[in-house]
Amino acid sequence: MNTIHHLGHSQSERILWLCEELGIPYALKRYTRDAVTRLSPPELKALHPLGAAPLIEDGDLLLAESAAIVEYLIAVHGGGRLKPGPGHPDFAPFLYWFHFANGNLQPVMLRRMTLGRALPADHPVLTATQERLDKVLALVEERLGQAPYFAGDDFSAADIMSIFSLTTMRLFLPIDLTPYPNIRAYLERIGERPAYRAAMAKGDPELTPLLV
Repeated sequence: MNTIHHLGHSQSERILWLCEELGIPYALKRYTRDAVTRLSPPELKALHPLGAAPLIEDGDLLLAESAAIVEYLIAVHGGGRLKPGPGHPDFAPFLYWFHFANGNLQPVMLRRMTLGRALPADHPVLTATQERLDKVLALVEERLGQAPYFAGDDFSAADIMSIFSLTTMRLFLPIDLTPYPNIRAYLERIGERPAYRAAMAKGDPELTPLLV
């Protein structure tokens, strides 16, 4: 059985959710952020040099990085489910949006959060970063007006990769989603998934998912 090392309010929620969607059994070890620094506790640093979550243990394997873990679990334990193959018409959109989550969406949100704490509101670098975030969110809004899920008609791992930034990350960088009706409708659809609700209840039982 896989062991998931989960840091509360972090991208490791993706791994719990994936396992719930695929019915992959797992043992859960929860960790809490430092109340002052909001960083990982020493127990996670003892497992991995970066002290980050998620981490999974599968036999002798210790694997970090949420995208790598998602791909590993789908390939090794999930029978390839939630990932369209090369012959599927949604294959290229899946690849794009799967990598968009950690390649564009999450980085620009982190950059906006960090610069917002370090620079005055009228600083040109902060302004440029906000403009980039607005463009990224507009692209997500456009996509979710074209299809019910990121890859297309079917729910996939691209959705599992994307949701953290649109929900839990807003604990760190509040964003008003009122101008984005397609994103809000999408989050409502995700919130109806039993596997998502189960994963969040197990991993972050004190948190009400930010689905609005």
